Parts: sequence; structure tokens; C-alpha cells
Amino acid sequence: MYLQQLSVINFKNYAEARLELSPGVNAFTGNNGAGKTNLLDAIHYLSLCKSYFNPIDSQQIKQDADFFIINGLFERNGHTESVACSVKRNQKKQFKRNKKDYQRLADHIGLFPLVMVSPYDVSIIIEGSEERRRFIDNVISQTDNQYLDELIAYNKIVLNRNAVLKRMSENGRFDVSLLEVYNEQMVTLGIKIFEKRKAFMDAFTPIFNEHYRFISNGAEQVELIYQSQLIDGDFNELLLKNADRDRILQRTSVGIHRDDLLFSIHGMPMKKFGSQGQQKSFLIALKLAQYSFLYQQKGFKPLLLLDDIFDKLDNLRVTKLMQMVSDHNFGQVFITDTSDKRVAEVFNAIDVSLKLFNVTGGEVYAES
Repeated sequence: MYLQQLSVINFKNYAEARLELSPGVNAFTGNNGAGKTNLLDAIHYLSLCKSYFNPIDSQQIKQDADFFIINGLFERNGHTESVACSVKRNQKKQFKRNKKDYQRLADHIGLFPLVMVSPYDVSIIIEGSEERRRFIDNVISQTDNQYLDELIAYNKIVLNRNAVLKRMSENGRFDVSLLEVYNEQMVTLGIKIFEKRKAFMDAFTPIFNEHYRFISNGAEQVELIYQSQLIDGDFNELLLKNADRDRILQRTSVGIHRDDLLFSIHGMPMKKFGSQGQQKSFLIALKLAQYSFLYQQKGFKPLLLLDDIFDKLDNLRVTKLMQMVSDHNFGQVFITDTSDKRVAEVFNAIDVSLKLFNVTGGEVYAES
């Protein structure tokens, strides 16, 4: 599976652009702010129906325009398939495959799997648990087309239950029977999601450990642990035991929406005790493990998007990553960098062919 062609209209800083892509390595080079990362984000839209960086679709529309359109042609299973995404201001996003509208965007997720590696990924380590849950959910949703629907439904129930708790507090009346209805719905969906997350982590963790050992040359001992209140507790009992607490807090304090991942190095929290280099190694191992997991599950190689990594990684990690590229562990790769010379030297050194695009002020040209 690979992306043959990409075109955008009124997307971010692009009025219009059309690219014929290589099934191997494609590099977008140019100054900061030229629009290199925006091309990666357009590809992310085609795969996962949304921006990697900003959840508000209308904010991706070029200034002074009323809409944006992204089109892509993929080769998949020996066939060419078209994917199109369009957003008009104050209207619902439209998504089509082979010119047919989707009724549910969740039906598209996973057909064209993708892994993005970006400097913004450090938020997975330093920010709150929501970022780490989002990482888990992103991977699972590309392999299980029911998972996203279950997650959306569960989160909606939590929001409704929280609204009821707040209203009960304001009214001074606590309706146990109403909460039991929400509890039952939460338990049914929550257990399904928990079991899928646990099964994923059981399969994913050994893959992650293998990648981290490779990147770090086995220099450090790290751990990746899935934390959930449901591991050692019955979900319904947890809700009943915490009913008074929920009433005081006016929110649901237990459930799979509180799940987290624990990252540690030599038994200490990675966030506090990991160096910048160790944190970067951890993140790259996470993303490469995501790639390997998707490859195993889907039976074909996902797209790999590497945003500004040469500028953010030391030579050892760049060498390790490029060693994997040269071993043909990856399919189609997209890279952004400020220096076309640096990119060319890296890939010449590992004898991997490269298609270079120069990006300048919202315009992109293929170098001959």
C-alpha cells in the first residue's frame, strides 16, 4: 500500500498543490514555515480523517478561503483507490472513498494505516494521561473498526453521567436509580474497551521492548506498563463504592477514561528522570512499535511520516533509524527537513533512493 498522488486546495498555507509521489522515500525540504509539515498533515487526513496537530477542521482552511479539499490516490491490493476529504466553513466534513460518501468516518480508519513521528510527540511523555490514552486508541482504532464507535459511545455516557451528577448536586437530590442506568451502560462498554486495551498492550509491549533495545543499544532498562482501575477491580463495584465521591466531585472518578501508561527508566518515572535523549529514544521506540504492530495486524506496511527528525535527533538515533530504513523494514516514507543536502547525504550513505521536493511559501516542486 502506498500513496501515488496527493493534491490539496486551500489547505493551510497552500492555495493549490499536486504531487506525484515515490513508493519509497519522499522528502519535503525548505525553510521553517514554508509548509513542509502541512503536507504530512494532509496525508494524515487521508488516512485518519483528521489533522494530527489540530482537532478543529475549519482552522485548516487557508486564510480568506471558504473550504479546503484534499485528494489522494492510493495503491492498495493491486488496485488504485481514491480518497477525498473536503471541509466548508460551518458545514459537516465530507469524506469519500472511490467517490462514495462515508456514513461513518470510523469505517475508513485502518484502511490506509499510518504512523506519524513528530517533535510534538513529547507530549505523550510530559503531558497528562489523556495523551497516552490517545496513543493507545489511535493504534487500536486502526486495527478494530468497532473500537472507535465503542469509545465514542462510552465517552458520551460519561459526559451524560457527569451532567446528571452536577444537576443532582444543584438540586440537592441524589437519584440512585438514574445513576444505575448510566452505570450499567458504562460497565458494558467499559469492559469491552478495557479488554481490547489490555490485549493490545500484551501484544505491543514486547515489540516496544525490542525496538528500544535496538535504538539504545541495550544501554538502559525501561518499562511500559498499562494502568487501569479495572485490572484488579470489578467495574460495577468500583462505581458503587465511589458513588459518594462522585457526588461530591460532580464527575465520574472511576472507569477506563482514567487509564494511563506508566513510562519508567531504571525504575524511575521517565518524565522526571529520563534525559532528553532517553525520552526521544522512548518515543521513537513507541512509534516504531506502533508501525510493527500495525504491519503485523494488517499484513501490509503502513505509511511512515517523519517530521523534522534529523534536526531533533542525535547522530546515533538517526543512524539507527536509517539502518532500519535501509534494511527495507519500511514501505513508503515521508520526511521533512530544512536541508535538502543533509537528507540527500543521509540516504546516499545507506544507498536508498529518494524523491526530493522543495517547499517554498506554500508551493512545492519536485527536484529533478
